[in-house]
Amino acid sequence: MKIKKFEDLKCWQAARKLRKMVSEITRKSQIRRDIVFSGQIRSAALSVMANIAEGFESNTDKEFANFLNYARRSCGEVRNHLYAAIDDGYINEDEFSFIYGQACVTGKLITGFITYLRKSTPKRR
Repeated sequence: MKIKKFEDLKCWQAARKLRKMVSEITRKSQIRRDIVFSGQIRSAALSVMANIAEGFESNTDKEFANFLNYARRSCGEVRNHLYAAIDDGYINEDEFSFIYGQACVTGKLITGFITYLRKSTPKRR
């Protein structure tokens, strides 16, 4: 199956789910009051999705892989912020595990796609 749009990518679909999960927890009263922190984790989660989409629209697989690296880094940033959220009592262990697990799945899908692009023959799309 040829992927025709970024919405078809499993890694983008996983990133969308991660962004939604982050958005939902940042609406909670405790975390919502910390405007800086809430904005930071939301921005990181949105960046995962955005970099996948932006990379898909690039001219080469090499350039796409670079954007996927940015997305993977943002995924790591989300995981980091989740530790801060649990340490500060914004989320509980179950919420942490649920969202952290999705961040890990997303990161693995991105990494797998980067590996695929780097092994494939360089081409313009």
